[in-house]
Amino acid sequence: MNTNYYAILMAGGVGSRFWPVSTRSFPKQFHDLLGSGQSLLQHTFSRLSRFIPAENILILTNAKYQDLVLEQLPQIQSDQIVAEPAMRNTAPCILYAALKIRKMNPDACMVVAPSDHWIENEAAFEQDVLQCFETASHSNALCTLGIKPTFPNTGFGYIEYEKGSAGLSKVIQFREKPDFETARQFLQQGNFLWNAGIFAWSVRGIIAAFEQYQPKEYQHFAMGLDVYNTDREAAFIAKNYPLADNISIDYAILEQSDNVLVLPASFDWNDLGTWGSLYDKMDKDANGNAIARGSVLTEDCSNNMIRLPEGKVGVFEGLEDFIVVDNQDVLLVVPKSREQEIKQWVSRVENTFGSDLT
Repeated sequence: MNTNYYAILMAGGVGSRFWPVSTRSFPKQFHDLLGSGQSLLQHTFSRLSRFIPAENILILTNAKYQDLVLEQLPQIQSDQIVAEPAMRNTAPCILYAALKIRKMNPDACMVVAPSDHWIENEAAFEQDVLQCFETASHSNALCTLGIKPTFPNTGFGYIEYEKGSAGLSKVIQFREKPDFETARQFLQQGNFLWNAGIFAWSVRGIIAAFEQYQPKEYQHFAMGLDVYNTDREAAFIAKNYPLADNISIDYAILEQSDNVLVLPASFDWNDLGTWGSLYDKMDKDANGNAIARGSVLTEDCSNNMIRLPEGKVGVFEGLEDFIVVDNQDVLLVVPKSREQEIKQWVSRVENTFGSDLT
């Protein structure tokens, strides 16, 4: 196994669109949403450790989830956790992790992988990342994996790339989440991919990009070069990390760089970002109902996503295209077509009943 290969497993999100199962105290990446026997975090770690030494996989998470990470991944050491004392989006944490890795191994290539993706063909994922590593190891190219769109999804960002090229292709531009008609036009053009948020580059390449496009942010974190990977790191990060800019890696680097390449992924992918995306992955009954947990009787019900507490019996009649999630303290019943509004309900519940439920 190549000791120059590293991974940043991104596991700091709250996953509010999976509320009420996903909460601030126990977010979705620590749940076994598909009933596989492993949490999403554990699945992702296993996928990465196929081709990256386990000791080279860093878990980037919020400081308050450190104990959860160590509980679910007992095979790692505590110094493999890159803990954010404050949420500052993806650019600061990726820069921080890259500087730590460069100090360990200046020849390193690193993949940035979210913890909440579902990828069944792990061998194809491995080959795609290794292809990016091969390119990145010989250049400062910033590589990303794009997903071939199967329908005009308005919930994803898109990547436009040069037509007529095969394999890794030059990115023309990143596009924000479009409306339906714009997304339909993207698919008709044929040179657009969904932005999966999976990146691969050398530590030299990504740090050089920060020096060029985000010099203030680079200097902010470069102040800690002497203390990274030492017992003085935690104090430095506790003081300085909250002062970093709150900015995504897309805005900070990728949308500005002229050195970004995209590889159309050869694997099936689901970002498991919403209850609807989980519904898409699950087995259904003859009427299209997906029962994630609990015992259910239905009559004249179709295309529903239902998750009840273990051992609970639910009886449903006349329900169509709904999400029903009972999490002991909270019962959520919303149309599938309005699942993007769940985040708004989280805020309303918190304002009305307090933060213990969110």
